[in-house]
Amino acid sequence: MTLDTHPHPGNLPLSSMQRTLQPELLDSLAPDDPAAIHNRRDLRLTNQIMGNHRWLARRLPGLLRPGELALELGAGTGELGLRLARANVRVDGLDLWPRPEAWPAGRAWHRADLRLFSGYAGYAAVLGNLIFHQFSDDELAVLGSVLRRHSRVIVACEPVRRRISQVLFRSLGPLFGANQVSLHDAHVSIAAGFRGDELPRALGLSAAAWDWLCTTTALGAYRMVALRR
Repeated sequence: MTLDTHPHPGNLPLSSMQRTLQPELLDSLAPDDPAAIHNRRDLRLTNQIMGNHRWLARRLPGLLRPGELALELGAGTGELGLRLARANVRVDGLDLWPRPEAWPAGRAWHRADLRLFSGYAGYAAVLGNLIFHQFSDDELAVLGSVLRRHSRVIVACEPVRRRISQVLFRSLGPLFGANQVSLHDAHVSIAAGFRGDELPRALGLSAAAWDWLCTTTALGAYRMVALRR
């Protein structure tokens, strides 16, 4: 399968908004903290509005070959994994949080730091929803060096880095009940998001060995599909 690798002109980086990382408040909270629970509710709504889970469930099955396994990075509450399982994707989860009670029966849950995980060789496909932006370019380069050895498919849905997205979330978030954790973390997540082919480049994917397609949506999503040639 070949992807159109020419970036859309609207995706090209803007020098006026360079990628920056700041700590997210959720990372400092226990899973059962009320603010974290409220934040997960906000994330569910954000994913629904952006269409992230719908896109991944629609896109991923057609990229996998019979018998191949997928690994979700930062699987969190397991909602995406459940949706993918319903789409007949054999997906395991990787996260620092405990295995969700509703995680698909028979599917593995790896409780580990994705930067230290040693089991990538078992997965042909790796996917992430709102996770890659949490890491610096140096960290992504290290992760990419592992994925390039073991993965055939890498799929990501991240924030696109746009000032207007920050303004809109700050203005509209309180209208759907977003708490301060969500408002803060959305702002810094967008600032750490991607444009153009920044993510495949940060992962060290070479045009000689990989085809990739990066697109953005009007609702603030940055989507990457990368396939090993």
